[in-house]
Amino acid sequence: MKLGRTRQQLAASGLGWTADAGDSTVRLIGAAEVAGALGLILPALLDTAEVLVPAAALGLAFLMAGAAVLHGRRKEPQMIAVNAILLALAVVVAWGRLGPYAF
Repeated sequence: MKLGRTRQQLAASGLGWTADAGDSTVRLIGAAEVAGALGLILPALLDTAEVLVPAAALGLAFLMAGAAVLHGRRKEPQMIAVNAILLALAVVVAWGRLGPYAF
């Protein structure tokens, strides 16, 4: 959504923080989210460059941590909870691929 819609459309659809951000910032965040999703899925599907999976997971974890800070500043606790859940999932994936019992 962040790559295909304008900031005004995103703000109207419930992403109020986009009204305070620049166009390039919103696009960069959208591109980082898409790259992270592709980094989680494609290496497993193509059975190549498995190191990209934990790297993508850690990148998404950092992205969600930043999102939680942003939503904390905007006093949006419901969005912080969503970010915390996504952050935890990303950390579990990274730990599962890099940890002592990597699968």
